[in-house]
Amino acid sequence: MQPRHSLLHRSIATLAGLMSGALTAVVELLFVLLSALALVPVVATPRARRAVERSVHRCARQLAAVEQRRLATFHSIRDLGPYTDRSAYDYILRRWMVGGLGGLVVLLLLYGLVVAGTMISAWALDGTWGFIESAGRVSTGTLLVAAVPGALLLYLNVMGLVGIVDLDARLAHRYLVPSVEETLTRRISELTVSRAEVVEVVNDERRRIERDLHDGVQQRLVALGLLLSRARRTRDPAQAAELVRQAHEESELALADLRDVAWRVYPTVLDQLGLRDVIGVLAERSSIPVRLHYDLPDRPPAGIETAAYFVISEALTNAIKHSDATQIDVSVSTTQEVVTTPGDDEVDHPPHSQQTAATVRTADRVRTGTTTVITVTDNGRGGADPHGRGLTGLAGRVAANDGQLTITSPPGGPTTIHAELPCA
Repeated sequence: MQPRHSLLHRSIATLAGLMSGALTAVVELLFVLLSALALVPVVATPRARRAVERSVHRCARQLAAVEQRRLATFHSIRDLGPYTDRSAYDYILRRWMVGGLGGLVVLLLLYGLVVAGTMISAWALDGTWGFIESAGRVSTGTLLVAAVPGALLLYLNVMGLVGIVDLDARLAHRYLVPSVEETLTRRISELTVSRAEVVEVVNDERRRIERDLHDGVQQRLVALGLLLSRARRTRDPAQAAELVRQAHEESELALADLRDVAWRVYPTVLDQLGLRDVIGVLAERSSIPVRLHYDLPDRPPAGIETAAYFVISEALTNAIKHSDATQIDVSVSTTQEVVTTPGDDEVDHPPHSQQTAATVRTADRVRTGTTTVITVTDNGRGGADPHGRGLTGLAGRVAANDGQLTITSPPGGPTTIHAELPCA
């Protein structure tokens, strides 16, 4: 049983939501009439019609956003969106009727309460308990007779209010929640874009590897060959020993460069030691002091671990090269969220033309999703370009794992790179 104050709070919120919905319905009706007047003259001119439709749809989206906030505030309906401008317009075309009906039901409730209050006050002021009604007065018998249909009408009115709220929610879910087809279309678009970004990232990595091998390892191997060639031709043993020593140093430097290139391609120790130890190595090798906060209870999946490594590695590289920072903070943590998925054996599948995301969620199963959260912050000068090649490639790598990357770098700093990588 719910507490009395909770039931009262919900009742007040419901009435306030219906009354505010009735007020927005008036605005929406005016919008529908004005949009019809604006569209009628340009029906025969496609270019002008498209321009007017875009303006009308944008206005409808603003009204739909107001309705979305109203439903969330008063009726606790928060699982709406994303939706298109066209869906918002279709919603507003129908929503004003529901709002007007809700306002009418609220007015009937207020009228009934006023009539009941008037009769009770008249009976109380009479001061008699008789069952015979005198002129201008309400007797006890009349009050008892009117109480039975009054209670029935009050019950029907309350049920009408509940029905209007449910109808309002169903209409919002019908038009403001993407359908299965829209969700799949959007998902295909995202996968197409992320695949193109991954291909671009791979090509950039290949060019960078070729450049590192050409400018680093290859040059050192050429120098090593020249030193050994000079050592073979010289007849001075001391000079030959010196040249061999220099060749040995060049070979060590070439090996170190080769290890650096291999590490940047993919650190094999990541599979052996895990993310914590590898980013610890990155922090130790950084020329800027790094404070590391690692709070993952378990190792994430291999793909997420690899993406997290490259996010941190690229962020540290950019900070070292461009930020002029004196301190870098790296945080790796995890969050959990409840994810609902439809139960295949419980979903009531409607006809294909009427199937929506709201219908699919009628019998959901609940599972827990885990997200790896990475935050890299430096106290440098800021002004990082989110559309630069390095950060763009990083965004593509994160998007390929269904993650989100946020870059904040105002002039003067600090620069914060925040990545969320879902593990489930």
